[in-house]
Amino acid sequence: EEDLLNDVCREVVEKWSESQIVDAKEKKEDEIQAIASMMEKQAKIVVKPKEVSQEEKQRKAALLAQYANVTDEEEYPFPDPVEARHAASAGALSALNAPPALFRNTNVEDVVNARKLERELLRDEFQKKKEQDKLQREKDKLAKQERKEKEKKRTQKGERKR
Repeated sequence: EEDLLNDVCREVVEKWSESQIVDAKEKKEDEIQAIASMMEKQAKIVVKPKEVSQEEKQRKAALLAQYANVTDEEEYPFPDPVEARHAASAGALSALNAPPALFRNTNVEDVVNARKLERELLRDEFQKKKEQDKLQREKDKLAKQERKEKEKKRTQKGERKR
């Protein structure tokens, strides 16, 4: 009976290992099928190229041309102050030979304007404080005078009673 038992055990193990191999093959086939379906879905998604109008193409070309004209010698966006003075004194700002800008860098102007605004606000605050201090001094002066007058009246009243 031991031989029969060993044969049965061997047969059970063989059947079990065969079923594991079949399951593994099925899993692989399922994975392959999933990957194939994902690839099909991606193939269906078509990205349409963006249609660019002629005007946008021209604007882009002009912008690229402008950047192509800027060299290392030029100090874009700030011209040389000496050249700017000479050009301004000659009355020809076009003497700088700068291409017409499609945009303006306003960073420096924004900072300068912000500082001006801050100074103006501080000046206004200082003026208000100055006026308030002046009013407070006047109030203090009046209060001091009133105290002196009350003291004077009290002393006069006391002297009359004597």
